[in-house]
Amino acid sequence: MKTIEKSIDVNVPVRTAYNQWTQFEEFPRFLEGVEEVRQLDDTLLHWRANIGGKSLEWNARIIEQVPDNRIAWQSEGGPMHNGMVSFHPIGAESARVTLRMDYEPEGLLQETGDKLGFVSRQVEEDLERFKQFIESRGVETGAWRGAV
Repeated sequence: MKTIEKSIDVNVPVRTAYNQWTQFEEFPRFLEGVEEVRQLDDTLLHWRANIGGKSLEWNARIIEQVPDNRIAWQSEGGPMHNGMVSFHPIGAESARVTLRMDYEPEGLLQETGDKLGFVSRQVEEDLERFKQFIESRGVETGAWRGAV
């Protein structure tokens, strides 16, 4: 199992960054390779993505969600992918978003890509696109403030 952790500072309040992250169906707008995320209920998400030229589908269950603090998930079927995103205030108008993922590369192509640092760069680029997305808007597209 591999683990990756990356952070980015965003120039929006913690509440805004967290609220946007709860809008899972918006993920294809800033997560490369993600084609669709459907929220099936408060804790279950269905993902469809193209990873390394391979179409994949899987479910992920939110196992912990604390408003303005963190969201943790575990995959159910499909590629092994668990993780947590956390939100920390830097000031009144800025926040640090930290994404930690545990994953298992599948096959030689994904293993080679992982060794070459592709996954690490992908996560950095995805976080940068999230930063650009939320900062350009200045407000979230929606919010879910429930706790799991």
